[in-house]
Amino acid sequence: MIHYHRATRHYRFDFLHMAPAGALSTDLYEFTMAAGYHVAGDTARGTFELFVRELPPTRGYLVAAGLEPALEFLASWRFLPDQIDFLRSVPALAGVPGSFFDEYLPQLRFRGDVWAMPEGTPVFAGEPLLRVTATLAEAQLVETGLLSTVLFQTSVASRAARVAGAAAGRPVTEFGGRRAHGTDAAVAAARAAILGGCAATSNVEAGFRYRIPLAGTMAHSWVMASTDEVSAFRRYEELFGEQAVLVIDTYDPVVATDAMIAAGLKPAAVRLDSGDLDTLSRTVRARLDAASLTSTRILVSGDLDEHRVAALVASRAPIDGFGVGTALSTSSDAPSLSGVYKLVETEQDGVSTPLMKLSEGKRTEPGRKQVWRLREGGRAVSDTVGLIRESGPAGAEPLLRQVMSRGERVLAPVSLSASRSACLTAVTELPAEVRRLEAPADYPVARGAALGRLVERLSTERTGVTPDVE
Repeated sequence: MIHYHRATRHYRFDFLHMAPAGALSTDLYEFTMAAGYHVAGDTARGTFELFVRELPPTRGYLVAAGLEPALEFLASWRFLPDQIDFLRSVPALAGVPGSFFDEYLPQLRFRGDVWAMPEGTPVFAGEPLLRVTATLAEAQLVETGLLSTVLFQTSVASRAARVAGAAAGRPVTEFGGRRAHGTDAAVAAARAAILGGCAATSNVEAGFRYRIPLAGTMAHSWVMASTDEVSAFRRYEELFGEQAVLVIDTYDPVVATDAMIAAGLKPAAVRLDSGDLDTLSRTVRARLDAASLTSTRILVSGDLDEHRVAALVASRAPIDGFGVGTALSTSSDAPSLSGVYKLVETEQDGVSTPLMKLSEGKRTEPGRKQVWRLREGGRAVSDTVGLIRESGPAGAEPLLRQVMSRGERVLAPVSLSASRSACLTAVTELPAEVRRLEAPADYPVARGAALGRLVERLSTERTGVTPDVE
């Protein structure tokens, strides 16, 4: 509520209690269905799988991310009294009996089982990143929170892996906080970018929350607010010493470099944020080397993406590191994934029933599934998606692991640095043609034999038409 004080001409803002994002982070129809299950006394359990229907045209693979935040979401998932009071006021829920609000919601917790791919695992279309088995109401109510958390971070981590690969060992810093879709998205993007291969972020909140490396330089405004460039550079270097990174393209980067050298300054690095980065980096490098500033690094930024980074690396431009912003924090070339969370099986009184959706263009495959990855000579060669009762190809590794049982974590949290290392290794195991930036090749993903038979049987039962089964 906003109050206006006439005497002082000031506004006062009274903020309602703001609970952390949690149980209300879902869509209204999840509540209408949960109320329906409650009124019917339906205690059936359902299994839902979260997967991406199709890869974006620019992607040969995705990198699974967002699992740790998703598990934190599930572990803390509950309805607070003021949230329940709000739900009572929602017109669409006006006909729901009071027991739903007085008895059911206050005690509701996530007590399901979760299987998931470890963060940093390359994943492909149709492969479950995550599988949830819980009461139908629990599993439905957490849908939106899981999708938004996992899909966004998977988008960013996937782009970061491409950028880091293009940098060919040179460090990449995530600079995209100011272009992200809100401060929460900026922090999530920074986390995912580190997981995907970035070396640091400029986002201080992300550094604090996840204890990830921070990196930054100065703004052009620091130079513009000073009487001259050299004074700006000198004051900055006096304060930050060996960590000083000077931005030299506020006016003319070559003139700034010469003036810096003449003033006897020896910064750790200089940054170019505009212009022909290839040519400018060569000119600046030559001047620095001639002045015996061979240890002063050259960093570049300015609307970079994996294609521009790859071009600079291929040209052998003397660049030591890259700052990448918008391309990462918004995953600008593929800002959304065709990710879904679909019911594949129900269980009632010990009897499991596999289910599939036959909608045109939105078909799903039935039953609880596992993904197996086959490697040969340290290289990933193919995946198989099959029912959990299948054994998978000989020597293949099952990728989905149980991470929660009855709402409790069964595996210790994995550090972000460990997930990042695992991601870098797993991505390099993929075939080069799958990892290429332009027109990536399809990675082989096969359907298990038992899954194929189940798809054929259920399709025939529902439609009377035998489908084409791979």
